[in-house]
Amino acid sequence: MPSRLSDAFKAHPVQLHPKHQDFNSLQELPDSYKWTQLDEYPSCESYSSESVPLIDVTDPNAHTLIGHACKTWGVFQVTNHGIPTKLLDDIESVSRCLFSLPQQQKLKAARSPDGVSGYGLARISSFFPKLMWSEGFTIVGSPLEHFRQLWPQEYSKFCDIIEEYEREMKKLAGRLMWLILGSLGICKEDIKWAGPKGEFSGASAALQLNSYPACPDPDQAMGLAAHTDSTLLTILHQNNTSGLQVLREGTGWVTVEPLQGALVVNIGDLLHILSNGLYPSVLHRAMVNRTRYRLSMAYLYGPPASVQISPLSKLLGPSHPPLYRPVTWNEYLGTKAKHFNEALSCVRLCVPLNGLVDVNDHNRVQVG
Repeated sequence: MPSRLSDAFKAHPVQLHPKHQDFNSLQELPDSYKWTQLDEYPSCESYSSESVPLIDVTDPNAHTLIGHACKTWGVFQVTNHGIPTKLLDDIESVSRCLFSLPQQQKLKAARSPDGVSGYGLARISSFFPKLMWSEGFTIVGSPLEHFRQLWPQEYSKFCDIIEEYEREMKKLAGRLMWLILGSLGICKEDIKWAGPKGEFSGASAALQLNSYPACPDPDQAMGLAAHTDSTLLTILHQNNTSGLQVLREGTGWVTVEPLQGALVVNIGDLLHILSNGLYPSVLHRAMVNRTRYRLSMAYLYGPPASVQISPLSKLLGPSHPPLYRPVTWNEYLGTKAKHFNEALSCVRLCVPLNGLVDVNDHNRVQVG
C-alpha cells in the first residue's frame, strides 16, 4: 500500500489510550470496557441451519456458489485456496509471539496517531464511548522497521514470514476477485486497472493482526465493535477459538465457526460500490471468550491508490442507475475515518429504484 494512503488518516488521528491495558494483569473488567448495550440484533446460535457458506475454490461451479454467497451473505469461507498450512501456522505463531511481548516492548512499535502501521487500538475506537477488549498490529508493506524495534536480534525470520504471507495472500485475493467478478458477468476487459494480464499487480493491501485475550466478563465486553471493511475484500485467518460474528438481515448475528484450513472472505465497501449494491459489504464484529485466547489475521485488499472505484458499467441500465459516485480508496478511507458506518451513504448518489433501504445503510446500528 503506497504510503500516501496514510494521508487519509492525518486529519483524523487516533490516540493510544493513555493507560493502555495489560489485559493479562486484569482480574475484573474495568468500567471503561463495560458495554451496557451490545446491540439491537439477536444472536442466532440456536439456529443450527444458519451457517456461513463453505466453498471449495477448485469446484467447477465456484464462481456461481461465490456469487450466491456474496449476494445473500456478503461473506463465505473457502477451502483448497492454495495457502500452505505451514504458512498459516507460521503467521499465527508470529502473531502470538508479537502480542505476548511485554507491554512496554510493544509500545516501542506504537502506531503514530495519524499513521497506519504499528501497534495500537482499533481505529474505530474513537466512535465508541467504551474501549474494546483487543489489541492490534497493522502492517503495510515490509514490517522491517517495526520488527527491528520488537525483536532486535531475530526480526529477520519474522519479516520473512510476513512477506511470504503477503505474497501468497495477494495471489489468492486476485483469484477470488475474478471468481467474484465472474459471477457478475464481468471479464478482464471490463477492469482496466487490473492490468493487461488481469493480475491486479498494482493492488494495495494491509495486514491486520488482532489479539483478543481471555476476558473475565465476556458478556459485557466487546472485542471489536460492529463495522464493515473499507476494502474490496478481506481474507481472514482465525485460530481455533470462535468469536467472529456476521450480521445477516432477518436473522441476526451468526458466528463464523473456525474450520481447520479454511479462510473467511468478506465483501468490503468498495466491492459493494463496484457491484452497484448487488453484493453487500457485511457488518461484522468480534466477541471475546472467558477462558480462551483468540487471534485473527486479516488481509485487507484494495485497488491501486489512485484508481477511482465506481459501479461497473455492465451492471448499469435504465432501471439500474449508478448508486454511488466514483471514489478512490484513499478518499474513501478519509470518509470512513470521519463518518464510520455512514461512509457508504456519504458517497451514494441515489437510493435503489425499488424504494428499499440500502442493505448497507448501517446508521441504525447501536453498539454503545
